Amino acid sequence: MSELVYAWIGDAPVPYDQGWELQKRVHARRVADEIPDTALLLEHEPVYTAGKRTGKWDRPLTDPGAPIYDIDRGGKITWHGPGQLTVYPIVRLPDPIDVIAYVRMQEEAIIRVLAEYGLSGKRVEGRTGVWLDADPARGLIERKVAAIGCRISRGVGMHGFALNCDNDLSWFDRIVPCGIADAGVTSLSHELGRDVTVAEVLASTERHLADVLDAPSYSHTHGIDETEGLVGA
Repeated sequence: MSELVYAWIGDAPVPYDQGWELQKRVHARRVADEIPDTALLLEHEPVYTAGKRTGKWDRPLTDPGAPIYDIDRGGKITWHGPGQLTVYPIVRLPDPIDVIAYVRMQEEAIIRVLAEYGLSGKRVEGRTGVWLDADPARGLIERKVAAIGCRISRGVGMHGFALNCDNDLSWFDRIVPCGIADAGVTSLSHELGRDVTVAEVLASTERHLADVLDAPSYSHTHGIDETEGLVGA
């Protein structure tokens, strides 16, 4: 894998359409080998995104208070917003492309981040994302702390994962998150009983994602202006 560039564009929550357009431009330039592998890191303004497998029963029955975008990633409906670290790795995958292995790599990066906080993240067979075990003694059911939804186009990944840090979990009450009705949603802050911000988890997320992607090194750009300079007009 080539050098990985991390582009932090989350100084303020990013409207989804703005982030989506930037992601598409980065993807097009990576496909053309005009830029190195690049991962966008940000917080979105509140938004629901519905993947290709979203059914009508997964969607809000009433106005959820945030826009809903139908997008071309896999999976079902989920929420993004302030307090949640959203990462879009726009990276070229080796041939032959193994989408499942790519998803597992992202899960592994998240599991390693959670371990730094003393949490045992796990995979659940038949489901994507990273989960925490049920804890009957505390009245807790199995719950998701990070969601993953990817698309591979012309050999380069799009979309990615979202790690719940200190976001408002009530947004998930308005949908069936990722189409899974028999489990809960949680955040680092909720699990640890203290405020764990996006800024706090950035460095460990970058380190572990670079490791699982086997990037020999990584560098940074900061803000929309620097990222636009990377991508070009």
